[in-house]
Amino acid sequence: MNVGSELQENSTKEYQHQIYAVFYTVILVPGLICNVLALWVFYAYIKETKKAVVFMINLAVADLLQVLSLPLRIYYYLNNSWPFGDAACLLCFYLKYVNMYASIYFLACISLRRCRLIIQPLHCVASKRRRERGLCLIGWFIVCLGCLPFPLMRKPNTNSTHCFAELPMTRLNTVLGASLVTFAELVGFLLPLVIVVTCSLLTAASLRQKSCVLQDTGEKHKALKMVLSCAGVFLVCFVPYHITFPLDFLAKSNYTFSSLEFKNAVLHVHPVTLCLASLNCCLDPVMYYFTTDEFKRRLSRPEFQESLPLQQRTSLSTNATVLNQTDEAQ
Repeated sequence: MNVGSELQENSTKEYQHQIYAVFYTVILVPGLICNVLALWVFYAYIKETKKAVVFMINLAVADLLQVLSLPLRIYYYLNNSWPFGDAACLLCFYLKYVNMYASIYFLACISLRRCRLIIQPLHCVASKRRRERGLCLIGWFIVCLGCLPFPLMRKPNTNSTHCFAELPMTRLNTVLGASLVTFAELVGFLLPLVIVVTCSLLTAASLRQKSCVLQDTGEKHKALKMVLSCAGVFLVCFVPYHITFPLDFLAKSNYTFSSLEFKNAVLHVHPVTLCLASLNCCLDPVMYYFTTDEFKRRLSRPEFQESLPLQQRTSLSTNATVLNQTDEAQ
């Protein structure tokens, strides 16, 4: 039985490594380019954009932190070895969860602000940007503090080839383990989910009312698109993960499972949901582009060329002239 169990464990590990290596490789370049571009747009033109861009900037920073850790993750899952030390391993492991729960927090903030812009436009417009920055700082503090148990529950790496979730977990008593998982589910997931879904419903209902203060159809449509986009990213990326998260915790903590097949199913499904949670670093920039006119305008070809340094613009103009002359000669 020990031999069969070891073979099953190795098979599961190989499957997980393949899933992670392929998926992280696919999202690495798009996630890096899109989030760097998003930060460039938001920081360069923050004075011309709406206040909700403060939350978007922090969301892009959270996504970029995860993307920057992906090369090390890809190396590990391709080579089945971690030569970069315990500190780098735990830092990459920690950043994964910081990105996830920071993204959840800022998506809830964006949804809440857009909902208030529709329901209480005068009060929302009068709010100070300093207040939004304060909410961002509070959010980062809570997320960074709340995610500390993820690396702290891992034992020191006695085998230098292991990293991330494959590090041995500290044995917790049933009450403490259940309390931590319940807290993460309620505060980190269910509460923001209620906020996002409620804001979506309230925004959609308010937009149907003729007494809505914002009478401009375009503004109504943009507000609804933003709130629904936040809800869509939330549901696609984070709901599946938080359904399998408690089950995966039980499986890896060696608590008794009624069925070995059920445990194996959890260990095979959870990596897929974890990959979906990582997909938000690519979906968030797509949300910026399709719901923010400023973002779309700045990435249009004329605006993008005007923002380039003079030397680059001259080079582009020269190349275009040469191509035109070549076409005419032909």
